[in-house]
Formats: sequence, structure tokens, C-alpha cells
Amino acid sequence: MDAAFSLAREALLLATALSLPVVAAVALVGLVTSAFQSATSLQDAAIGHLPKMIAVVVATAVAAPWMARHLVAFATRAFGVAG
Repeated sequence: MDAAFSLAREALLLATALSLPVVAAVALVGLVTSAFQSATSLQDAAIGHLPKMIAVVVATAVAAPWMARHLVAFATRAFGVAG
């Protein structure tokens, strides 16, 4: 029972850690985009979406090897505990 709680806790922390690079990149791009829109008085909602989508793709592509290593390590530990 203690192992299950430990795995659940570790899974939640891992999910948070894996999502952090993408969320941080999108937040940074959103901040820059909103500053640009404020400075130029462009208030079109569509302007903010494309840079954020590009940031998600780039951040995921850059962080994918790191994410995969951590996910595989967790899966190995989880199946080792379960097996």
C-alpha cells in the first residue's frame, strides 16, 4: 500500500515536471506577445495564438528527449515495484 502511494506521488510530481518546460515557454511567449500587442495597439485575438502554438511545438521538440528519459525511468521503476 505504501508503494502505491509513493508511485502515485512520484507520478504527480513527474507530470508536473514534464509539463513545466512547455508551460513556461508558452507563458513567456504570451507575455512577449501581449506586450507587443499593447505597444502597437493591435488587439486581434488571432495574433496571440500562432506564436503560442509554435512555442508549444518547439518546446516539446526540444524537451522531448529529456521527457522521454524521465518517463522511461519512472515506468521502469513502476513496473519493477509492481512485478
